[in-house]
Amino acid sequence: MPVQIHPAVDSGLAPGNSKFAGGTLTCRCTTQPVKVAIRSAIAHNHACGCTKCWKPAGAAFSIVAVVPSDKVEVVANGNKLAVVDPSALIQRYACTACGAHMYGPVEKTHAFKGLSFIHPELFAEPGAPPPEFAAFVSSVIEAGVDPADMSAIRARLREVGLEPYDCLNPPLMDALATFAAKQKGVRA
Repeated sequence: MPVQIHPAVDSGLAPGNSKFAGGTLTCRCTTQPVKVAIRSAIAHNHACGCTKCWKPAGAAFSIVAVVPSDKVEVVANGNKLAVVDPSALIQRYACTACGAHMYGPVEKTHAFKGLSFIHPELFAEPGAPPPEFAAFVSSVIEAGVDPADMSAIRARLREVGLEPYDCLNPPLMDALATFAAKQKGVRA
């Protein structure tokens, strides 16, 4: 049996629609679901192994992308949302009934301030671009994965077309380092 990564990638990456410009995220509730309108294309879609991101049952990784926070609007049943961890950098708003994380803005001073993290598999509309890489791969060990399974997990990620990183991919790490250099006055 192949290593299970996430239901959205285990059968291979489905191509996205190049014109996809957002849609409506819907939580997993069968009645009165939370709905969040995303009025933007998504960026940096990736499989994430961190222990903070929401994962559907049986998934070792989450699927996460970012959008500008000003393009995110709760349009139904927002009363069911609560922040998972108020001390975290990403303020993940989750449905209190089904547990799905709907959006997570970064509001503190950070390179990602002004962005919200979302889970594209919750789009009601098809066509969101597929993940482009896998991040925080080693972190799945913290969630209970046997370290002996890591070679198979990395191989499976590559097999489905996701380069595994134990942090973020090089362009995002460059953005974080540039932000840090600006904060220290090393760069203008």
